[in-house]
Amino acid sequence: MKIILANPRGFCAGVNMAIESLDRALELYGTPLYVYHEIVHNRPVVERFRKRGVIFVDDISEIPEGGTVLYSAHGVAPAIREAALLRRLRAIDATCPLVTKVHLEAVRFAREGYTIILIGHEGHDEVAGTTGEAPESIRLVEDVADVDRLDFPAGARLAYLTQTTLSVDDAEVIISALRRRYPQIVGPSRDDICYATQNRQEAVKELLPQADLVLVLGSQNSSNSMRLAELADSCGKPAHLIDGVAEIDEDWFRGVETVLITAGASAPEEVVEECVAFIKRRYGAQVESRTVREEHVSFPLPRELRVLAESSA
Repeated sequence: MKIILANPRGFCAGVNMAIESLDRALELYGTPLYVYHEIVHNRPVVERFRKRGVIFVDDISEIPEGGTVLYSAHGVAPAIREAALLRRLRAIDATCPLVTKVHLEAVRFAREGYTIILIGHEGHDEVAGTTGEAPESIRLVEDVADVDRLDFPAGARLAYLTQTTLSVDDAEVIISALRRRYPQIVGPSRDDICYATQNRQEAVKELLPQADLVLVLGSQNSSNSMRLAELADSCGKPAHLIDGVAEIDEDWFRGVETVLITAGASAPEEVVEECVAFIKRRYGAQVESRTVREEHVSFPLPRELRVLAESSA
């Protein structure tokens, strides 16, 4: 058996920044330390921090007045920031800068009088945060059928934005449908789908023809990880989205000669290494690492942590 390890895979710059921020906040403030929603959508990462005393909440009211809260990589709506101020919370903003870019675009388009069509998944933390920037101006669409149901007049002043972790191909289909129906619609100056999402999808797409089976390391609530598994399925290759080696089913490997392994942008490398070690041990597999695109992106820690670090230096 052969294992093809897709590169790039795993943590993106935004996830690295968010996790490093939470590590640093624990060092500086200790516990109790609260995080609004999951720091990233990955169960092993969340459980690791929970064991260190981090408390994940879905409502700001769950945090005692004067406490410390870290906003996750997915971003938050202005109403959440206001609620934190009212409770006198010390807030650390670990929002991915690429998500912040979409928030700023939503604010700008709304200010200029556009109605914004947001392409994304209902209920996703990122979509909730973006919608909260201009709730009266944003309509969510998830697929082409939603586009067909839109009822704007022909000359309406429209703009579109996308969730950063979508399937590139699926998003393009929806954008094309919007442009056919509303030729006047405008979009962001640069693609909203983040570089890491695009690069991981590109790597899977390029390496798929050589594989009989695809393993995607990532959690079920991770949008970008789910898209990788769906991409493989859409190309006729069996794919499984798993959190780690404990979820591997040996029946998957019957008749399989080549396994493609990748990981979503919020999946830690150690879970990849554990799966590779298991397959090598169980099937005597050889490992071939294949790099489709290099990544050299990094983001600084949130200003709140940088200022504190500088003052204590």
